[in-house]
Amino acid sequence: MSERLQVPRGTYDVLPDDADARAGLETTARRILSGAGFRRIETPAFEYTDVFARGVGASTDIVQKEMYTFDDGGGRSVTLRPEGTAPICRAYAEHGMHKLPQPVKLWYLSSFFRQEKPQAGRFRQFWQIGAEAIGSDDPAVDAEIIALLATLLAELDVGRLRLRIASLGTLEARHAYREQLQGHLRAHARELSEDVRSRIDLNPLRAFDSDHPGTQAVMRDAPLLLDNLDAADAEHFAAVRELLDRAAIAYEVDPTLVRGLDEDLDIEHELSLGGVERAVAVGVRRRRERQVGAAVEGGCRRNLAGVEDAVGVAAVVVDDRLLLDRHRRRVRERGAPLVVAVEVVEERHRDVAVVHDRRLDAGGELD
Repeated sequence: MSERLQVPRGTYDVLPDDADARAGLETTARRILSGAGFRRIETPAFEYTDVFARGVGASTDIVQKEMYTFDDGGGRSVTLRPEGTAPICRAYAEHGMHKLPQPVKLWYLSSFFRQEKPQAGRFRQFWQIGAEAIGSDDPAVDAEIIALLATLLAELDVGRLRLRIASLGTLEARHAYREQLQGHLRAHARELSEDVRSRIDLNPLRAFDSDHPGTQAVMRDAPLLLDNLDAADAEHFAAVRELLDRAAIAYEVDPTLVRGLDEDLDIEHELSLGGVERAVAVGVRRRRERQVGAAVEGGCRRNLAGVEDAVGVAAVVVDDRLLLDRHRRRVRERGAPLVVAVEVVEERHRDVAVVHDRRLDAGGELD
């Protein structure tokens, strides 16, 4: 008897009821993000491998362990996209978007692929909603992205949310901190797990995520990057926090939120679902420096003048997890849409954007 055919492990069929729920999620995302000036973009399901190896970071788990990579039949290595930011940076540079008014605001709802162990809410093929703003280092853009992500999750009624933020500083500050942390880990190498010891040179920041008791004890006394920011980074981070405070968006400053040290990031945030004991990360926002240039050089084999130092931010929502969390419940009907407005005021001889979370009343006026 032949074996019954079924979907590959780590994938699933989108049946009609789930398709309706996903369509509702897409409608909500389109309304919120388009209302904030973001335009839809879709990139190919696969890219040349260098786009991810150079854009995401060669030492990341994504590049080292999780990519589906194969030869395209012509001698070039291609990879099913494991994430959305690197391809969008490649498209930004390739199509000359740096010549457009900045920042360029883009959003997508696409499928992605990672070769990892399947578990609840984590699949080998999955869908993500993402928003990218490229071409500005204004703290207001950071705050807007965070506010939009929080607004989207609130609209989807996904349950309790927890927002944690941190600053990863400049590339130079991260390199100096990396050496400092490596020294701390080497001094306590015998107390660390074998996995953490093997990553001291390649990716020491992963020690903060370890559940090994000895490693956790070592990390309680580890140096923190937030204590080593230069004046400009500290000022930028303070400005983002001030804007979030004005928008009444609750957050926690978490100095151990450092998963992106090897990815050319600045500020990172994570929105989690559920209680502290079992939080599921559904949103990560990353500010990228020089990733556009890396994606161009690696993916297009050429440089485009003026884009090598483009700065961008990204917000990602993994909708597979949202759909599971909602357990096929209907999206809550709301009589008035939630919007994010940006008010520009003069402060210290410069424009500062203040993000406000407001609701339209029945007559279409902001309350």
